[in-house]
Amino acid sequence: MKKITMYMTLTIAMMVSFSCQDFEEIGLNENRPASVPPSLVLRGVLSDISEEPWSLEHRQNQFWSCNYAYYGSNEYWTNVSLNYLTLKNVIKMEEEAAKSGEAVNPYSALGKYFRAVFYVRMTQRVGDIPLSEALKGLEVKEPKYDSQKEVYLQVLTWLDQANTELKQLIAANDLSLGGDFYYNGDLSKWRKAVNTLKLRVLISLSKHDSDAELKVKQRFAEVMNNPAEFPVMGSNGDNMNYVYNGSTQIYPTNPGNRGFDKGRYNLTETYVKGLTDRNDPRVFVIANPAKAKINAGVSASDLAAFVGAPAGESLDDMTVKAGNGVYSFANQKRYYTTLTGPEPGVQLAYWELCFSVAEAINRGWVTGDAKAYYENGIKASMAFYGIADGTQIPVYESDNDNQIGTATASVTDYLSGTSVAYAGNNATGLTQILTQKYLAFFQNSGQEAYFNYRRTGVPAFHAGPGTGNSSVIPKRWLYPTSETFYNESNLKAALQAQFGSAVDDVDNELWINK
Repeated sequence: MKKITMYMTLTIAMMVSFSCQDFEEIGLNENRPASVPPSLVLRGVLSDISEEPWSLEHRQNQFWSCNYAYYGSNEYWTNVSLNYLTLKNVIKMEEEAAKSGEAVNPYSALGKYFRAVFYVRMTQRVGDIPLSEALKGLEVKEPKYDSQKEVYLQVLTWLDQANTELKQLIAANDLSLGGDFYYNGDLSKWRKAVNTLKLRVLISLSKHDSDAELKVKQRFAEVMNNPAEFPVMGSNGDNMNYVYNGSTQIYPTNPGNRGFDKGRYNLTETYVKGLTDRNDPRVFVIANPAKAKINAGVSASDLAAFVGAPAGESLDDMTVKAGNGVYSFANQKRYYTTLTGPEPGVQLAYWELCFSVAEAINRGWVTGDAKAYYENGIKASMAFYGIADGTQIPVYESDNDNQIGTATASVTDYLSGTSVAYAGNNATGLTQILTQKYLAFFQNSGQEAYFNYRRTGVPAFHAGPGTGNSSVIPKRWLYPTSETFYNESNLKAALQAQFGSAVDDVDNELWINK
């Protein structure tokens, strides 16, 4: 009985003790941080924003192909993963930065840029997406879908706000941006990236350049006519580069995976023929000559030695031909020698800006010298590969990296070539601009090469049994299957509004391309 009384006394004492404490205090886990530096969150967002070279996306851009079934195929996508989780981290980054008491800070400005990037990335793939009611947690469990046009209007607003905030911060000398491994905290370069992205967005809306709300032509002209207010990239030194350091960030193709990849991936005809048809010296830098051509006596410095595979070729046929040395492979010595790679992963580039401006001038949106921008874009791409007049380019055998030839480059001769010399502000000139833009996108800028093809039809992509989808290049991705479980009614309404049917189909035409 005494023991029972003692236990009851202890229990009551413990209850009284706990009743005097704050239950929220009891619930705190002292082993977990209550907050996180915004610079740390930024690093994660910057990693997520990166789109790597030598990826599946670049197979779908028809730059290279997989020729071995065990490693993959050249078929196009079905469902897509969207970027809402990263966007939650963007919000968290902004919240942590706001604790400093400064409503406008580098993280808030870049947060608007990141929103623009990810929402464009998502809407380009599927069409209408949740935006105005998205990322509200339990407050809105089933967010409505905003139309693609509404998404673009909001994106353009965010980019203008980011530009304005960055201008204010630069003027105030507020450069307190940590965790930035793209521009090392240089807000001036970020501001150029913001406005360069704006021009990318506007040129992607060319099918809607007369829309009274979007004001595509007017917005483009505003940027071009006011460089002090809307600075843009002015050289390759402004490129947005994901740099591979060889330790935490390793180049996708490297000595460690050469044994697995060598012979399993070859270059495609869409890209290689685009180079060889124009006597383009870039082919000697990025490719090995086809072994069958060398064995047949073709010189390694002859453009005829470089052959790409049709992306639509059946995988069985491509496997046999690649094994017989019919096709060129990526330059093994260039791309598989180091952990740092021969070049950074470019996300947004000066050469793209040049071609976008040339296209806008060609279309009559703005006045200017389209030829100069067109040629500057080509020169910038050539410079990225170290090519200038008189450059001696070594040509290597794919099997053993032996040098088997040398090619001499002449950028001047290239620019005056029959198929390259700018034909003027006409349909032929426009095709030239778009073709050179595609060639410059090799292994950079994510899926912009595909998006530009889908918008313009230039260059013509190969389709066949190897690309799947009944030998038709798809026009969009399917929504994530999770939407059918968690937001089905809004998903069906969005499909009906866009395509006149609640069926999700990769061959449906997006508003942006109608």
